[in-house]
Amino acid sequence: MKAVVLVGGEGTRLRPLTETIPKPLLPLVDRAFLHHVLDHLSRHGVREVILSSPYLEAAFVPFVRERRGDPAVTWITEATPLGTGGAIANAARGLTETFLALNGDILTDLDLTELLARHRESGATATITLVPVEDARAFGLVSLDDSGRVREFREKPAEPVRGLVNAGTYVLEPGALDDVSLDGPVSIERETFPAMIAAGCPVFGHVARAYWMDLGTPEKYLQATFDVLEGRVGGLDYPAPFLAETAEVSLRAHLGRWVVVSPDARIGDEAEVEDSILLRGSTVEEGARVRGSILGPNVRVGRKAEVTGAVLAEGAIVPAGVRADSPRVPPGQILSV
Repeated sequence: MKAVVLVGGEGTRLRPLTETIPKPLLPLVDRAFLHHVLDHLSRHGVREVILSSPYLEAAFVPFVRERRGDPAVTWITEATPLGTGGAIANAARGLTETFLALNGDILTDLDLTELLARHRESGATATITLVPVEDARAFGLVSLDDSGRVREFREKPAEPVRGLVNAGTYVLEPGALDDVSLDGPVSIERETFPAMIAAGCPVFGHVARAYWMDLGTPEKYLQATFDVLEGRVGGLDYPAPFLAETAEVSLRAHLGRWVVVSPDARIGDEAEVEDSILLRGSTVEEGARVRGSILGPNVRVGRKAEVTGAVLAEGAIVPAGVRADSPRVPPGQILSV
């Protein structure tokens, strides 16, 4: 089994973190998020993965080189952005068997084996994984008939409404996307699937009862991390708080339960850290307070500084004594007050 994983998004809502780290390579607890995606695919029999047009492509070179075990990983580039539909079609050229395609920023414990079985039973050309949500305003809705065949895609509702939404994981038959143009961006959600339905192709939906989280914002990145620490994601088991082996945490520091302290990160005496992620080499100095924040690699929060809801990119500095609510500091910059 082969899979196409979309990793071309620039992660604009996660800036400034993603100015130097592609979203799929942001750590989820102890490993790059993409490792978790690949491990999940491997557990369900995927032996080869094609990464579609990585953003900040050079960052993926050491990732692919150092990756061990199944699945084998390659990538394909795009001369110009092709959108989700074009990216999958481009990567799938030449595939001769049923394949998976998925967004590379989704954390899920979806049973892919069951998904594939449902796809084959239905005789579908394409199967779209759907998840129920309480408020679909951030998504487009998908309607099914009694057999599970997709009837229509509806635009984002203006009011809160329950419904089924596209979970960003698909099963496709070889040749299903042969008619997709590679001349410019094409959305698989808004263009390709609706066109297939209009042409009478059998497109089915598979309603999944699984954990599902899009890591597209700082809030969701934090929440996904806390959910992993809480044991809500199948296949992932970590202690909470999580302290890497080479992290240095003072015995006089105060840590909440939902905290990740990555390798070579340091927390000083009387510092307080709650509901936060500290990436590799970041430092929270003596007496500082960090709440609901993401500290990128080699960030420094100075003595007795206080930050809440912060997103601090690689090498950013919060000077001693500074207090800030929801700051976003670009790579290598000093938080001004």
